[in-house]
Amino acid sequence: MKDSLVQQFLDILKREDVKTEVKTLFKPVIDFILYEINPYIYITVSLVFLIFVMILAILIILILLIRNKQILQKLTSN
Repeated sequence: MKDSLVQQFLDILKREDVKTEVKTLFKPVIDFILYEINPYIYITVSLVFLIFVMILAILIILILLIRNKQILQKLTSN
């Protein structure tokens, strides 16, 4: 009984006219949610980009420090 009821519900949801009606029903809700979280998406993307730039800068600084350390070690060993 339970399985057949679930199967009937899934069969109804697979119909194209029901799909379009569900999409039409939920479109305003989804648009509102996206409108509300839009600033947070921009802030998140900006912070991810800023963190990427900072990590890249730290990597470059570390590479430069390691090179300078190797150069200094070669000069002092001669």
